[in-house]
Amino acid sequence: MARQRMQQCLTCKAFSLKTTCPQCGETAQAAAPLKWSPEDHRAALRRKMNGVESEAWPSTIPTLPSLAKMESEHVEEEE
Repeated sequence: MARQRMQQCLTCKAFSLKTTCPQCGETAQAAAPLKWSPEDHRAALRRKMNGVESEAWPSTIPTLPSLAKMESEHVEEEE
């Protein structure tokens, strides 16, 4: 079993879940995810695309209810 499920063929560059390519029969290797770097040169562009720098963006982030409300709901479920 491969260490990572998604595999990419070394010859035809096709993706599959097997270590042998279903298209050409050659060996496939783990398709590693993109590496994250603290010196990310595209971070500013990514933040701009997602609108992170706008004033309204924080209001779009989902929030949890207060601890008191969660505790009261938990007590009601137990009864």
